[in-house]
Amino acid sequence: MWPLTVPPPPPLLLLLLCSGLAGQTLFQSPEEGWQLYTSAQAPDGKCICTAVIPAQSTCSRDGRSRELRQLMEKVQNVSQSMEVLELRTYRDLQYVRSMETLMRSLDARLRAADGSLSAKSFQELKDRMTELLPLSSVLEQYKADTRTIVRLREEVRNLSGSLAAIQEEMGAYGYEDLQQRVMALEARLHACAQKLGCGKLTGVSNPITIRAMGSRFGSWMTDTMAPSSDTRVWYMDGYYKGRRVLEFRTLGDFIKGQNFIQHLLPQPWAGTGHVVYNGSLFYNKYQSNVVVKYHFRSRSVLVQRSLPGAGYNNTFPYSWGGFSDMDFMVDESGLWAVYTTNQNAGNIVVSRLDPHTLEVVRSWDTGYPKRSAGEAFMICGVLYVTNSHLAGAKVYFAYFTNTSSYEYTDVPFHNQYSHISMLDYNPRERALYTWNNGHQVLYNVTLFHVISTAGDP
Repeated sequence: MWPLTVPPPPPLLLLLLCSGLAGQTLFQSPEEGWQLYTSAQAPDGKCICTAVIPAQSTCSRDGRSRELRQLMEKVQNVSQSMEVLELRTYRDLQYVRSMETLMRSLDARLRAADGSLSAKSFQELKDRMTELLPLSSVLEQYKADTRTIVRLREEVRNLSGSLAAIQEEMGAYGYEDLQQRVMALEARLHACAQKLGCGKLTGVSNPITIRAMGSRFGSWMTDTMAPSSDTRVWYMDGYYKGRRVLEFRTLGDFIKGQNFIQHLLPQPWAGTGHVVYNGSLFYNKYQSNVVVKYHFRSRSVLVQRSLPGAGYNNTFPYSWGGFSDMDFMVDESGLWAVYTTNQNAGNIVVSRLDPHTLEVVRSWDTGYPKRSAGEAFMICGVLYVTNSHLAGAKVYFAYFTNTSSYEYTDVPFHNQYSHISMLDYNPRERALYTWNNGHQVLYNVTLFHVISTAGDP
């Protein structure tokens, strides 16, 4: 389905149901063959609606494209066969030409003979005839090559007809041209999708298992501020006293377990609520309410600071325990900390942090008891809380920091491995990263966008 343009609606709010990742490629499971891209308002005022196009990898699975590719491979094979025949026939032709000279010499001597040959002359003719014996096999090869050439010409004729039919069906563009045009269209759709603002969570996709690695508890993440070309993955196994962080060069390397370096933190961590943000790791120092900012490139702690009144050491964890008192998150608006204090009677507190100083910019009391929460994540300034970390969990509660209000929700998701110990949103990819019983899992999210059209106040 190509982008659909419609005239701008009257001055009112345009509601679009859009699926992440805006401006990015959806993480695909092996069974999925389509990608979803979303868009917003075009510069000329037109509304560019949801567009679904086949992914580049999907294009190769299309029946016509697959047949075209197979035919192109056949043409290449035929061309190679013709080259081999050309070399072989050229070699044989040189041999036949040399034998032609010998045959003419023999013919002349036979014509000159007066009916009787001396023994010496007879032996010379016999030797010459022996030299001509291989010519018969060469001539037989010539006949076989001639038949092969006829067959190849017929095959080329058939392939040309098939290619012409496919070209007529697919249009005036060749396979490579079509591929380039699809890539150009994807780039345009990505650029348009960047215009999408924030939205409300309305759906979570089926889980996509990336790898099964490590213990029952842990965390893994990518840098939410890195460019799309940077796909490094950080991996932290365990939920307390850990200091070893593995940095994989790409997501593909993480899947294969190769090309990684090790960082040894100067201070151990507690829980699994770590986050990588703009080249630094933010984590909770073990047996304290201290936030540590560790810079990967310099391998040093840039700053650390206590969160005032924040519980630690399993005082106010999530329902699964695991020293999960403090949970750090990043969304479209910046760095957040989710925790609880005695003054808030065990209810979840959301604080916006300054990523440079780790000072609290502003805090909200959500009123939701943290021990009743399975996990939590931030999207567009909204805290979403799950009601359990076990099978049957769903997104049950949402707190909106922009209005200091909340609502109960009912967004189910498939908890495939029945024990979630880490759940974080990545705004760059619009996906949820999960550590589920020793499995590293991704979920795509669907957001409900509210976009004002031209002329709206």
